[in-house]
Amino acid sequence: MLILTRKKGESIVIDDNIEVTILESSDGKIKLGIEAPKNIDIHRKEVHEEIQKENKKAQSSKDIDINLLKSFLK
Repeated sequence: MLILTRKKGESIVIDDNIEVTILESSDGKIKLGIEAPKNIDIHRKEVHEEIQKENKKAQSSKDIDINLLKSFLK
């Protein structure tokens, strides 16, 4: 883990195309601004973990019976 110290208004750059800027710091909380290309997904960690959990759940679901599905569409 890389640990950096930054002040309000200062930034870090990740992989030449993602910039993280410290916007505000108060009461033990930090407000971050993130500039990244549109094709980069940015989520809070707890949201990212929930997405991963749901993706794994969807992958492990049983195969759909195509004939049964076709009968519903008739």
